[in-house]
Amino acid sequence: MSIIAEYGTVFLILACLFGFFMAWGVGANDVANAMGTSVGSGALTVKQAIFIAILLEFTGAYLAGGSVTETIRKGIIDPSLPILADNPNLLVYGMLASLLAAGTWLLIATHYGWPVSTTHSIVGAIVGFAAVGISADTVSWGKVAAIVGSWVVSPLMSGLFAFLIFVSVQKLILDTENPFRNAKRYMPLYMFLVGFMMSMVTLIKGLKHIGLPLDYTESTVLSLIIGLVIMFIGQMALAKIKEDIQADMSFHFSSVEKVFGVMMIFTACSMAFAHGSNDVANAVGPLAAVVSVVISGGEIVGKSSVPPWVLLVGAVGIVAGLATWGYKVMATIGSHITELTPSRGFAAELAAASTVVMASGTGLPISTTHTLVGAVLGVGLARGIGALNLRVISTIFMSWLVTLPAGAILAIIFFHCLKLIFG
Repeated sequence: MSIIAEYGTVFLILACLFGFFMAWGVGANDVANAMGTSVGSGALTVKQAIFIAILLEFTGAYLAGGSVTETIRKGIIDPSLPILADNPNLLVYGMLASLLAAGTWLLIATHYGWPVSTTHSIVGAIVGFAAVGISADTVSWGKVAAIVGSWVVSPLMSGLFAFLIFVSVQKLILDTENPFRNAKRYMPLYMFLVGFMMSMVTLIKGLKHIGLPLDYTESTVLSLIIGLVIMFIGQMALAKIKEDIQADMSFHFSSVEKVFGVMMIFTACSMAFAHGSNDVANAVGPLAAVVSVVISGGEIVGKSSVPPWVLLVGAVGIVAGLATWGYKVMATIGSHITELTPSRGFAAELAAASTVVMASGTGLPISTTHTLVGAVLGVGLARGIGALNLRVISTIFMSWLVTLPAGAILAIIFFHCLKLIFG
């Protein structure tokens, strides 16, 4: 009797527990990508952000998280190798170890408020168990190199975009004689950009698994139409916003920031949906791999249908993590790196969304966490280096460097423990 047949039920239970734990880490740590800037800028309270994100992260994760997913996460392992075909239990041990390792590292990082990449956590874990526990030949090192390269590319790209967007806001609106009048004049253009970019993020990363397999061109055309519609709705909404002379006396940009605050709620909602749909795969991918191997009786396949209950485990885990510890990383992104206002937070979120869209179009593997941190840094730099908390930034960069090896080391330890337990 094979190990898979003998312990199949145990493996499924462990996979669900570890998958939920990993999804909890995704919710607790990665939710800052969608909500940190909105909270830090004052556009939303922590309670409002958690309520919106619970609704949209869950919806994105469950509805658009994937009816078919790559069970061998990101193509890092070649499942066709004879050593895995002959010993499918090694893949089960490895995926269980990877989920537990990545979840443990996210627990540690979230405790300290470090915004780390959940993608890099699971990638590091899978690379670790595969290279040391099975064979270095099972790892697609080219794919790993591309992911490591994204550490540098995504923060720089989003930082540059955020810098340029915020400088344009300063030149066209904030540093003018009548900021409120200019906000009303130029805001429709920014609304079009927000509508277009957020639609692209959602269509490219969020809807490909619910019967809307749009290609890049179709997504672009539809996003342009949505952008124009949002611009039209925005113009009607702007007409109703009146200048608050009294508030502007105590803070010159009070009325202007109200306009940006409304826009930030929309960007936060869109980013939450796209994030939930995209990052649930970090927990569901390895979980689906274990389910696939156990149900098939030990046969390893590159892709497999994901039962709805697997996505439900991931979606509920994300929501649980967000509701319990999400505030810790939100505080780091929203207020500890640099002081954010709605206009600055808007520039950061629009830049992060633009980077995700460009990366999706070119196939560049990026981390949404790194992208948003880079964007917040770009906004801070637009106000001068003194506006940045360099001590917090250096801690964040160190946590990024440690993530891949930390995931790998923990996965190797857990992999060998599981081998000892199950034989």
